[in-house]
Amino acid sequence: MPTPDQLNDVIRLQTDVVRLGPNLGEVMSLVVDRTLELVEADGAVIELLENGEMVYRAASGAAKPYLGLRLQQDASISGLCARTGQSLLSNDSETDERVDRAACRKVGLRSMVLVPLKHDGDVIGVLKAMSSKSNQFAAADIQLLVLLSDLVASAMYFAGKYDRDELFYRATHDDLTGLANRSLFMDRLRNKLLQCQRSDEPLGVLMMDLDGLKTINDQHGHQVGDALIRTFAERCHQAARDTDTLARIGGDEFAAVLSPLAADCSLEPVIERLREALCQPCHFRGLTLPLRVSIGGAVYPGDGREIDVLLDVADRRMYGQKHLRRRSRRVTPKEGEPE
Repeated sequence: MPTPDQLNDVIRLQTDVVRLGPNLGEVMSLVVDRTLELVEADGAVIELLENGEMVYRAASGAAKPYLGLRLQQDASISGLCARTGQSLLSNDSETDERVDRAACRKVGLRSMVLVPLKHDGDVIGVLKAMSSKSNQFAAADIQLLVLLSDLVASAMYFAGKYDRDELFYRATHDDLTGLANRSLFMDRLRNKLLQCQRSDEPLGVLMMDLDGLKTINDQHGHQVGDALIRTFAERCHQAARDTDTLARIGGDEFAAVLSPLAADCSLEPVIERLREALCQPCHFRGLTLPLRVSIGGAVYPGDGREIDVLLDVADRRMYGQKHLRRRSRRVTPKEGEPE
């Protein structure tokens, strides 16, 4: 049986979920984060069932780099959990014939516990905790994850409570801006990268960070800060092509996958055009606020061939640009300006 401390942790988690409101993406991220401590797991994921595949839509710990990973439903233990609606325990992926062994080795898991996520009577996904050690989990862990799965299912009902398409939209898009969230961004980046590897075509990745949002929130309130974020997202959408993927991946963090990309294309002209389109003053309730953004980019295959390498290069270039501009600024910003 779960311990009193574990049950108290579940109760605290329920309270935190209520505070988040009907934001399914954030609810799922919170649940997988807290799963790590609850059952002493190395990683945790929520996989949603989409067109015959199990897709990592929320991930934490050792599983976080694999956000957006896709598994075939009929060739994985996650798919079996979704098909049967039964909680499952795998003590050793190296001897368990139900698992996708190649995927287990890729993620680095050896044992796992899985419980189904049910929405309106249908299983639409799986909550899974994993460990790099064999025989890590027991029956008590299943009971705890069942409590968490009920929590996620309730959030799904109140966040989606319409149809399956609406549910998946809310799980993969940012509530404030309507852009893709981190899960969908990683999914699209992973798929685009596979396509480019097969066709030997380049691909661009951008990381973008709004400058001075904290200062604006502190001086004018979060409602003004949210208006700035929405304005930035709308401008990004207008500047992007239909084939590009734009995402809000954090509070003031945005990202983009640019595909197709010309073989001889440098990202610098693209970044400068974006900055010119994005960095115009924002007007809200009588306030005129500057909108500034730091942008860094990376190109496959010149800057790297793996997702984590491309993201790291783009991120470092973005922060390098941000720090360079801070050092070059000679005067203190006026009131209301980002620092």
